[in-house]
Amino acid sequence: MTTLGLIGSGHIGSALARLAVDHGYDVVLSNSRGPETLQDLVAKLGPKARAATPAEAAQAGDLVVVTIPLKNYLQVPVEPLAGKVVIDTNNYYPQRDGQITELDSEETTVSELLQKHLPTSKVIKTFNNIASADLASQGVPAGTEGRRALPLAGNDDAANAKVAELINLFGFEPFDVGPLSEGWRYQRDTPAYVKRFDTAGLKEALTAAKRYAEQA
Repeated sequence: MTTLGLIGSGHIGSALARLAVDHGYDVVLSNSRGPETLQDLVAKLGPKARAATPAEAAQAGDLVVVTIPLKNYLQVPVEPLAGKVVIDTNNYYPQRDGQITELDSEETTVSELLQKHLPTSKVIKTFNNIASADLASQGVPAGTEGRRALPLAGNDDAANAKVAELINLFGFEPFDVGPLSEGWRYQRDTPAYVKRFDTAGLKEALTAAKRYAEQA
């Protein structure tokens, strides 16, 4: 069995934890406030879930999800994630995160910032463009007509394939966008952000994406 570690246990993290438990994964949850604050969630998830510190969740996870406010990304533990596949669900909201110069200038992307912070990890951007309620309710078996497609981007083909398998397991059609630098195509305020598309529709939305500077 595989263990999913979660650094951050808010709406998206909780929804992913439930999906993971329902599909036979062990889950190790963490947040910035301490394991004791997660006991109610752990109780709801059942015996395959436990609470820990972020470092412990990072260490325990075969796959690890980072799902925290972007402004806190430098707090993600580095050493326990060395060599691991890390799923990044983060989005940039300046009103919450403050102004981040590299993102305002569009010289880099949200997940490339995390990849720079985790130089030996394999960061994959996904689950950032779907609402938690949709993540919890819209998954259907492979082959279902109109199945919702979710994009992913990363710099390691094997890691991309591993995360694509997880997306498929959770009931969504994975769509590999390519390298991590292409993750901007489904960031906040793009056509693919939090809207439901099948594979063909998602491809069109990704192609139609414009940089923030071009949206002004």
